[in-house]
Amino acid sequence: MSNQNETLFERAKQIIPAGVNSPVRAFGSVGGIPRFIAKAQGAHVWDANGTQYIDYVGSWGTGIVGHAHPEVVEAVREAAVGGLSFGAPTEAEIVIAEEIAKIVPSVERLRLVSSGTEATMTAIRLARGYTGRDKIVKFEGCYHGHSDSLLVKAGSGLLTFGNPSSAGVPADLTQHTIVLPYNDVAALKQAFDEFGTQIAGVILEPIAGNMNLVRATPEFVQTLRQVTEQNGAVLIYDEVMTGFRVALGGAQSLHGITPDLTTMGKVIGGGMPLAAFGGKKEIMDCISPLGGVYQAGTLSGNPVAVAAGLKTLEIIQRPNFYENLSARTQQLAQGLTAAAQSAGIEFCADSVGGMFGLYFAPQFPQTYADMMASNVDGFKQFFHAMLDKNVAFGPSAYEAGFVSAAHTPELIDETIEIAKQVFAQMK
Repeated sequence: MSNQNETLFERAKQIIPAGVNSPVRAFGSVGGIPRFIAKAQGAHVWDANGTQYIDYVGSWGTGIVGHAHPEVVEAVREAAVGGLSFGAPTEAEIVIAEEIAKIVPSVERLRLVSSGTEATMTAIRLARGYTGRDKIVKFEGCYHGHSDSLLVKAGSGLLTFGNPSSAGVPADLTQHTIVLPYNDVAALKQAFDEFGTQIAGVILEPIAGNMNLVRATPEFVQTLRQVTEQNGAVLIYDEVMTGFRVALGGAQSLHGITPDLTTMGKVIGGGMPLAAFGGKKEIMDCISPLGGVYQAGTLSGNPVAVAAGLKTLEIIQRPNFYENLSARTQQLAQGLTAAAQSAGIEFCADSVGGMFGLYFAPQFPQTYADMMASNVDGFKQFFHAMLDKNVAFGPSAYEAGFVSAAHTPELIDETIEIAKQVFAQMK
């Protein structure tokens, strides 16, 4: 029987660069043939060959209630019957904005967009427009979408302006971006001592998910809030991944921090393209047409995406949703760690809410450098062996994983049993 994944990948490469519409899907960092997904339901996906997998990618975190949740699908169907897009205001946009503001108290005003990249790009522009300053601070290993000024890598010193990390980005566009090590309080203080009056804002993944799961330390986030307030800089919590995923109120509710702006995506769209940015009224009032910071979008607040998002937000507020989600994710992290230890494999796993990290390392990483020092080859071996046994994790050692409400304790146990076999083989 022919491998449909391989056939489709070869066909895709003839028309789509590298055969994929987002780079990590190409399996570039793990090798092999990506699985082309034909359908998904609950905690499972099926590929083009009809093979069923237990899925821990969950559309990179969007699928918190499980794939194709019947209530979400019905909400989408009802909305679609009324029209797919209007380019005009709808009542549902107001309802979802009010709902998000109710759940996330730091959001006094909010605007809907279609992607996390749009949300973070505009939040940066807004910070600059509000403060009249140019410089932005970001942290090494954090990803905030693919807008030009955020596609940067650290320079050579402790405190350096970023160099473009992508071709096609002029150095002029990243010269105002300062890249600091994650969780480095001293470097943060030094940056503000040196450039405080020039810094428009700081953007942070409060729990990083793009160098695998890396928690920000309490001292780091408290210092961050302190130095931004003292210097009149805008603190942006990028909760595109963590929002409604690590807790109902996002990472900011766990940190006890009130950011000035928050970016959101993934969960709020319920699987449809929807994102948002919001925060203090005085900052948000700088956005057009009220203020001089321009932002627009034909599909912003798309009625079908809003319907999916609203139903998802309703489901996640039901009794014990997060208690159960956190318990299942913890069960997975602890079970995998125990399985690896019993096989003598250097490995650990961490989880927050419905998000987890797997590390072929002796301890949880705190920085990008820690992650780079982990055993990436070990991860590749584990990833492919699990995939061959029908368990799908993200195809990169640098990506967090996700559990949904559809993952039962039995499915988690099944995953751990398969991992025991894999770790034994690896040893």
